[in-house]
Amino acid sequence: MYGLDGKAVLVTGASGGIGAATVRKLVQAGANVYAGGRDGEKLDALATETGCTPHPFDLTSEDSIRDAVAGLELWGVVNCGGFGGELATPMDTDIAIFDKAIAINTRGALLVTKYASQAMVERGQGGSIVNVSSQAALVALSGHISYAASKAALDSITRVSALELGRYNIRVNSVNPTVVMTKMSAFYWGRPEIGEPFLSQMPLNRWATEDDIADPIVFLLGNGSAMITGVSLPIDGGFTAC
Repeated sequence: MYGLDGKAVLVTGASGGIGAATVRKLVQAGANVYAGGRDGEKLDALATETGCTPHPFDLTSEDSIRDAVAGLELWGVVNCGGFGGELATPMDTDIAIFDKAIAINTRGALLVTKYASQAMVERGQGGSIVNVSSQAALVALSGHISYAASKAALDSITRVSALELGRYNIRVNSVNPTVVMTKMSAFYWGRPEIGEPFLSQMPLNRWATEDDIADPIVFLLGNGSAMITGVSLPIDGGFTAC
């Protein structure tokens, strides 16, 4: 269906919810999946469940990324590794948190793209890269100054990469999810005074699931999106359209 049978795909952030869901979907689609992340135990458990190959490395280290990508004959990449940052305004933000968000969400994804695309160009088989961004890159959300900046920069990386890599038949797109109601996000978005006004502005009026995000990622890697590149795709129940 997707044309991913036997194709090697690296998924970063695979020890997290969206990353793990993406690994499961890709394995079901027949891809050979390298599951990247920092939590080796979670990656090993995911490998036992799905048959993926655990591939731990550190997104904050260029050396670690270079070594992790070296030797992989990749066709696809999903940059899903991320850091949520803090809830703060521009007046009280912690610049160390900003630096960490940029280091992981932006710099880390760029470095993975750098070394993976070099190998993909050398192979000459084309490929597809999907960056997991956020609706926070598309609209202003209170308290999201550092996270939003890191993801907006990632969307820019997506567009420029699509321009530069298109000549090698390598497509680059972003997905921009709304809130996935996990335990981590529930502390903020689960508050009635926060979550209910937000959902009231969303046409579909519900939180996203991890599979809601993973399915479009697999689509953007596959044959059905062969003419799609440079796109930032909102997966947000219509929130950013209103």
